[in-house]
Amino acid sequence: MTPSLSLQANVFSQFEEISPSLRAFSMALTQSEADAHDLYQDTVYKVISNAEKFRQGTNFKAWAVTIMRNLFINNYRKKMRRNTLLDQTPNNYFIDSGQVNNPNAGESDASYKELLTMVNKLPDDLRIPFWMAYQGYKYEEISQKLGSPLGTIKSRIFFARRKLQALYATASVDLTLPAEEA
Repeated sequence: MTPSLSLQANVFSQFEEISPSLRAFSMALTQSEADAHDLYQDTVYKVISNAEKFRQGTNFKAWAVTIMRNLFINNYRKKMRRNTLLDQTPNNYFIDSGQVNNPNAGESDASYKELLTMVNKLPDDLRIPFWMAYQGYKYEEISQKLGSPLGTIKSRIFFARRKLQALYATASVDLTLPAEEA
């Protein structure tokens, strides 16, 4: 027998001894019988293909369990990356805004002129960045033109939108009150 064959035979015999505990560990990690079987098979392959890296006289079970745990972690990370939604939106306001977009019905209670009046009611420090963003400037451009930090510009535009939503809600309530009183 060549040294590599004797080493593989030694690895096989040690692997047979720890196989039940590796199967149990794979089940504990994955909580799924099918995934546990796949993880076990991947571990078997890695242990056999890397048998020459095992140092005689060290704990074989610890080495095999470490391989299994690393495979599980790597597979979990791959799975999470696949499930991650990549947002290509250049405007970072929309990322994680947490707001539900409502479909536009086409007609609204407030006309464009009323909305302009509401925008003009905003304080200058909110109105100017908001208006520039509305006109299509990017946050970075607004920041440079106004000489304010990027985070400040983003928060001012956010607060301007919030204030406009409140003004719009108040205007909608004001429009419905006279109809209800009559």
